[in-house]
Amino acid sequence: MHILITGISGRIGANLAKSLLEAGHSVRGLVWTRDLRLEKFATMDVELVEGSLTNPEDVAAAVEGVDAIYHLGAAFQGGGPFTNSEYFEINVRGTFNMLEAAHALGSRLQQFVFASSDALYNKYLPEGVAEPIREDEFPLEPGGQYALTKLLGEDLCRGYARNEGLPITICRFALTVAGEEILDFSQFYLSHWRKAYARLGSPEAQAVAAQLEEAAQIQGERCLVLARDGSGRSYKKHIADVHDIIAGLLAVLGNEKALGETFQLGAPRAFTWEEAVPYLAEKLGLPWVDVKLAGHVPTYYEFDLSKGRRLLGYAPSYDIARMIDEGMDMRAGLAVGVVPTHVGKTA
Repeated sequence: MHILITGISGRIGANLAKSLLEAGHSVRGLVWTRDLRLEKFATMDVELVEGSLTNPEDVAAAVEGVDAIYHLGAAFQGGGPFTNSEYFEINVRGTFNMLEAAHALGSRLQQFVFASSDALYNKYLPEGVAEPIREDEFPLEPGGQYALTKLLGEDLCRGYARNEGLPITICRFALTVAGEEILDFSQFYLSHWRKAYARLGSPEAQAVAAQLEEAAQIQGERCLVLARDGSGRSYKKHIADVHDIIAGLLAVLGNEKALGETFQLGAPRAFTWEEAVPYLAEKLGLPWVDVKLAGHVPTYYEFDLSKGRRLLGYAPSYDIARMIDEGMDMRAGLAVGVVPTHVGKTA
């Protein structure tokens, strides 16, 4: 197939391009004219075209002659700051422009894959989320402009599938890490929780803040925290290594069972702080403390990936231990097969 990737300069886009080339496809990438850090493509046989999602002419030129589209380009929290207007223009109008251009391809277009986000779920509840989150059942309650515009993008895709017959597949990404990033995940560290509790004023929170301050005095700022909620239950989170996101994006390509469907992508299972923090502390040679973070909304959720496993044969393989191990290898200068990428702003 001849495949277009928008957002190709990001960590997911660049690694997807590499995998598609290895599978024998030809790849074109739409590159945002304000973000041209393209050194990573020096050794890849990729056609790069400059343009903006907000310009219909640029988009039409980018999709010309392609068989499939991965629409990954977007304004997102990590690449900002963006104004509300910019979020709308890039993520909503940009997706509209992509869908219009895709529709103009007619029967040539085999698939349009839209990159969405787990930010559409309200995952942070006072008691956590008791049951695994299923993509077709859990309510969509986006918080913040980025998440809202991603939901609008999904709705546009579903509308074009329903009304125009476009072969749409939606993939919702979990928080995605690459390389060494998991080693520095802020919520593992004491410094993060000291800042968080400095903003809380309840007596319960102040007691925790005092405990954190005492730990900092004894163990230092680089101390890790085994985070628990007020009842003592370990925090739990479901993220993804970039390899498992790429595996999901490859699994949907050309798969008739993926058309018209939405899939949550993520690690093979959620991790708890109970398993991750002692393991990471041992690898980094850092101390850790066990703290009940009372007075703070906990992190406690996981995804049910059974739909992707059933329909796509999706088989993610990077659990938290493997992420940490490969992060340590990369920090030691050992290659792990990931294209080094910056966090791109948009495309």
